[in-house]
Amino acid sequence: MKKEFLIIVLAVSFFGCNSHKNTNVHTHDGEAYHTHDDEVSNKVSNYFEAYSLKDESYGTKTEVTISGNERIMITNSLPNHETGAFPNQGNPNTISAQNITYTFPLNPKYTGNAQWMREPGVALNGVKFEPGTAEVVECETGENYRVEAIQNVIDLGLDFNHAHVQPTGAYHYHGSPTSIISKFDTGEDLVHIGFAHDGFPMYYSKSGKYKPSYKLLNGNRDGEDCTYTARKTIDISVGGHHDGTYGSDYEYVDSSGDLDECNGTTIDGKYIYLVTEEFPYISRCVMGEVSQQEQQGPPRGEQQGNGQGERPNTAELIKQMDANKDGKLSKTEAKGPLKQDFSKIDTNSDGFISKEELEKGANGNGKRPQGGRAQR
Repeated sequence: MKKEFLIIVLAVSFFGCNSHKNTNVHTHDGEAYHTHDDEVSNKVSNYFEAYSLKDESYGTKTEVTISGNERIMITNSLPNHETGAFPNQGNPNTISAQNITYTFPLNPKYTGNAQWMREPGVALNGVKFEPGTAEVVECETGENYRVEAIQNVIDLGLDFNHAHVQPTGAYHYHGSPTSIISKFDTGEDLVHIGFAHDGFPMYYSKSGKYKPSYKLLNGNRDGEDCTYTARKTIDISVGGHHDGTYGSDYEYVDSSGDLDECNGTTIDGKYIYLVTEEFPYISRCVMGEVSQQEQQGPPRGEQQGNGQGERPNTAELIKQMDANKDGKLSKTEAKGPLKQDFSKIDTNSDGFISKEELEKGANGNGKRPQGGRAQR
């Protein structure tokens, strides 16, 4: 009886894995190795093993091998799913194949120290996750606000996968990648969709049960005469409450949600990252050891959580306001609260603010007025 049962199980396993078009399983350097050419095969695969994902319909070519203590992904970064139309009104770029090799630790090491990353990870299909943007609203009073991809003020041409295209042709996700969530769904609540650069896996919860620990700040933003420049310059009002248009609208509140500051958590003793429908959408940092230091993002506090936007340094601030280019600011050149605090900052009372005076500030604590604004 046991022998008959074993034969049935083996038969079901064989036909279940080979009844789809061009799908097979073999070994590669001693590791289980999968080849996937259609949607159904994606749903039954273990992407912690070596695999090859190819889709002629979309041109996708992603090869993942296991070598020693490394997971190596060679990919052309073409998505294995439908996308929006590119170029479009908000995004003038066309999707094109890339030639990229990613290396992930096979046995990630958790440190608990958040390291901010511009590109925290890569989807299983070889398309990168890049939650932040390069779009900045600049104010004449010195404030610089980094625009979020998912917002309603500036059209960045995102498609239904919360993705768009860089000038290089690289398609990339800024939020939950709708189509790959569907393609890699195995029926469980947690859908494995990628790997972070520290080696820990990235998941999406279909139930949304894991909540981030970021909150919108109270109060209003500051900034006068603000503009955004892409193909043309447009006036932008940054005034009003913190509504999520900019990364600095948010602050991390420890334990206010289920996830840590890198949108990660430990489930059944294993650390993972969650891609969520709420900010930060995709982790802006990693909690494990990483070797791609070149991808490290801005220091904590500059990208989010300060409520006041990103700040130019003193040299940049003077350059922005120095109309006659003499390297210092007169009272007529100073703007906003910097103008209001002019006499305090002009410590030698010569009628000008120098770089040194701006760095020292005039509030008695040695801090310079940030972005031309009085300290609060």
